[in-house]
Amino acid sequence: MEYFKQRALLSACHNGLLTFSLGEQNYALDIIKVQEIRGFEPVTQLANLPDHIKGVINLRGSIVPIVDLRIKLGLTTVNYSATTVVVILSLVDRLIGIVVDAVSDVMEITPEQIKPPPEFGARIDIRYLLGMVTLNEHMVALVDIETLLVSDETQILESIPA
Repeated sequence: MEYFKQRALLSACHNGLLTFSLGEQNYALDIIKVQEIRGFEPVTQLANLPDHIKGVINLRGSIVPIVDLRIKLGLTTVNYSATTVVVILSLVDRLIGIVVDAVSDVMEITPEQIKPPPEFGARIDIRYLLGMVTLNEHMVALVDIETLLVSDETQILESIPA
C-alpha cells in the first residue's frame, strides 16, 4: 500500500470515521477533516463550473464551494430530501462542502477490520478508496476525501474566491 494511503488509514482509525450514505451505499471519512454538518440550503450558482460543483455558500464570511458527491461519483439521480446535509470539510487549508444523502454515525475501527478495495482494472478509478469495512452486515467504503476532491479539482476550486 502506498505511504500516503497507509498514513490516511491510520489517521482515520485513530481519529474515528464519520459515516454517511449516498443512495444505498455507505461511506466513511476521517472525522478530523469535518468542521461541521449543516442542513442543505440553496447555494449561489456560478457559471462554467462542472455539474458536481453546485455553487457556493457564505459560511460566516468564508465562501465555501459545495460539491454534490452523488454527481461527482456518477451515481443515480440526485433527490434532495429532509435528510440531505452538507458536511463542511477542512481540506488543504480550504473549506469545501460536500452534499450527502444522510449522515449516519461516528464509528471507530481498527486497521485489522479494513479490507483492501476491490480491483476493477484501469478503467475504474478507485484512487480515492482507502478500503472497505463490514459493519452490521453493511459494507462501508472508506474514502480518502482529499484524493477524491482536491487532486482533480485544485484548479477549479482555486478559481473560486476563498
